[in-house]
Formats: sequence, C-alpha cells, structure tokens
Amino acid sequence: MEFNEYELQKLFGHEAAEDEDPQRLKEYYFKSKVYSQVVNDLPLRIIVGHKGIGKSALFQIAIDDESEKNRLTLLIKPDDIIGIGEDTNDFLKLIRDWKAGINEIIAKKALTSFGLLYDGWRGALNQYGGVALNFLASTLVADKKINLSASKEAILNDFLKHNKISVYIDDLDRGWQGRKHDILRISALLNAVRDISTENRGIYFRVSLRSDVYYLARTSDESTDKIEGSVIWYSWSNHEILVLLVKRIESYFGKEVNEVELLSKRQSQLMMYLTSVIEEKFTGKGHWKDAPMYRVLMSLIRKRPRDLVKLLTLAGREAKAKGADRITTNHLEAIFEEYSQGRLQDTINEYRSELPEIEKLILGMRPSKIQRTTSQGYVYTTDQLLKKIKTIEEQGKYRWAHGNIADTKELAAFLYKINFITARKRIPSGIDRKYFEENRYLSNKFTEFGYDWEVHPAYRWALQPDNPMQIFNELELSTD
Repeated sequence: MEFNEYELQKLFGHEAAEDEDPQRLKEYYFKSKVYSQVVNDLPLRIIVGHKGIGKSALFQIAIDDESEKNRLTLLIKPDDIIGIGEDTNDFLKLIRDWKAGINEIIAKKALTSFGLLYDGWRGALNQYGGVALNFLASTLVADKKINLSASKEAILNDFLKHNKISVYIDDLDRGWQGRKHDILRISALLNAVRDISTENRGIYFRVSLRSDVYYLARTSDESTDKIEGSVIWYSWSNHEILVLLVKRIESYFGKEVNEVELLSKRQSQLMMYLTSVIEEKFTGKGHWKDAPMYRVLMSLIRKRPRDLVKLLTLAGREAKAKGADRITTNHLEAIFEEYSQGRLQDTINEYRSELPEIEKLILGMRPSKIQRTTSQGYVYTTDQLLKKIKTIEEQGKYRWAHGNIADTKELAAFLYKINFITARKRIPSGIDRKYFEENRYLSNKFTEFGYDWEVHPAYRWALQPDNPMQIFNELELSTD
C-alpha cells in the first residue's frame, strides 16, 4: 500500500457521505439491518442516531436505489427550509407553517427535477389547497409533452402511474442550539410530516435526526408520542462495523464480497481480510499486548463508522510518513493522542449548543491524583460517578442552553447520552459495554441493571496526555 491522501480516501472512504464519490460509495456501502427498516413504503420513517453513525450515507444510497427503480425522490436540506416557523411560538401555527412550507418545497423540487418550473406555480399550488401531490399529478400530466431524458421520462411515467414520492429530509440538526424554540420547531416539523403523509397516501417521508435532538423533542413535547412508532434508532454492532471495513478494503482491491457470508464469520476470520493493510496483532503493552487488532480498533471507536475512518486515516498517514506499506502498532500508538483530541473536540462542538459549558464538565472528568494511583481511574460505580460530578459542580453550577440549572443526575445522564461515558459490566468473556442507543433509558435509573460507568476509551489520551502507558495498563478491551 502507498498511503497517500488519495489512496487513503479511496481505501477507507470519506468521513462525510455527501462528499464521497457516488460510485465509490455504492461499491463499499454496507446495508445493515436498519436499511430495510427505513427504505420501504411506510408513510413515515424517522432515523435517529449520533453524528458519524451513517445517516446521510444511508440516505444517499436509498435515494440512488429508489431512483434506479424509477421512484420520484426528493432531498430536502437545511437551506431549503430557512425561514419556516422562525417567527412564532404558537405550536399549532408552527405545524401549519411547516405543512405549507414542505408542500411548497416538494412541488418546487419536483417541477425543477423535470425542468417544468414556471412563473405562477405557487398560485396554481394554492388552487389545490396547497397539497403538493394533487397539484403535481395534475400539472405533470398537462406538461408531459416536454422532452425528457429516458431516465427522467421513466420516473415521470412511474409517478403518473402510482402517484408516489419519497421525500428525504436530512441534516436538520445543522445550527441546532437546543433552545426552547429549536425544540418546538423540530416537534412541529415531525407533527407536520406525519399529518402530510397521513393526508396524502403516496408521500413517503424519511427524516434523519441526531439522537440528542430527537431525545429533547420527545421528552419536551407529549404530542411526539404519536410518531414514536415511526422512529428507527440507528446503531451498529462492532461486528457489523468490522464487516463494513472488510467490504471497503476488499472493494478497493476490486474484489466482490457477500455481506451475508461475511456477517456469519467470526471476527478472527474477518481480520484475515485486513492483514494486507493492517497488522494482525497489537504488539504493545498492558492489557492490549498481543490482542487481536480488530479488538483494539473496535474498543477505540464509539460504534460510529466515521470514527473508524478517522482512526485508520490518521494511522495511514503515520505509516506514509514512516515509509511503511502496512499499518502497525507503532503507527497507531503514535496517533492515539491526536485521534483522542479530535473526538473530544468533536463532542464539545456537537453538544455545546445544549450545554454551553460542556468543555469544563468533560475536562473535569480527568482522574484526580488519587484516582491515578488506582488501576481503575476511569471506571465508576453509580455512587462514585455522582460524587465525581458533584465535585466538579463545586466550581459552579451548570445550566442548559434554555437556562435551567442541570442537577447532578441530569449531568450524568447527559454524559451517557453523548457517549462520553458508557455503561459497563464485567461478564465471563470480558467487558460488556452498552451505549445510549442500545439502552437509551439506562441512565434514568442509575441503581438498576447492575452496570457501572466508564469514560469511553476514545477520550482518554486527550484527558491524560502525560501518561499514555497507564491507559494501556488500565484499559480492558471490549468483548465484541
């Protein structure tokens, strides 16, 4: 391997799906079990997950798949909805504004996709009561004589035959600040798309939301209980992420892979596909010594494919700098601190809008001098975790973005929700770690389930850069 920037991106993929070459994305994309739960003819699907989990990539592939089947598909991004519902706090008016705004966007994008946008289209839409589906069915029939490419004509004919549109709404959390009005707007949007899909059988909405955004909307607005059955929580197992990595590397070398067959293999067998690019065993010290490399990689990522891309890209750059043609333990050790600092900064940037002083809280979770002398400086029982947070609070109370004071248990729940801490239990085969998406209410009742709490390994080098060897000695790798 020659780990230059071009080859690294082709090998491991781009960290942002919207910036990836579409053909390369199709080559390496791995359809997890979530894909079929989202892409179907149910009227409303809301996919919820952390940044970097792959929501946008799923949408990109789904749009391409549906277009190949001649389904009319539309993508709505934040720029399309600027101004909708920003001038009112009246919840019912917000829902009406969203319904009118989304119908307009659907009508405009559909007409534009066929080159049929004309002056006065808004007035014509209003004649159909602002209902985009009825307006398009009438307008596109009237203008069917327009010259279209073969693919566009096939999509138009399918729409005229079946009256079906798939509408993808992505990246809505851009600019999210967690304010009361932000929560209200998201709740109103979810109610609006539910109403539209119910009133217009033939419009299928797929909406992506960050897990913390949905969580705030769900717990702040009782009306969202009506859409809970449409929510799909997007999560990955480490096994699926390892299969994803195998598919990326195999497709890079031009090899065909069978996803079902790969999923049935043990992780030790999957590692054999990677040895041309990555060393098979971790040759460092501590608990990690001679551990299979896949266990090391899976323990360092937060069950997000983007984390794996970042980790291996950094290691590949280090290998390139050292003139190596394979990623080894030394290359990984050299970049752990940079990788850790990046994940810490990502988390601060992502959630500062919800808790403005998140950086102070997270840095306060550094082990104390006494904790550094123990072998479990980052592991807490529930009582120890709450005591640690109370010690941090002695320097000043924390407030949410909407102004309310956060109590100790709320801060603990917040740290779990953002995956800074994970639930942890020792089982016969090793350490079982659970994430917010896997058991999202675990943190509401700290005394149940028999779990302790642990600062995620991805953050430890950033919190303790002066003694990385202690991290290797303390950190036990995940079972999965």
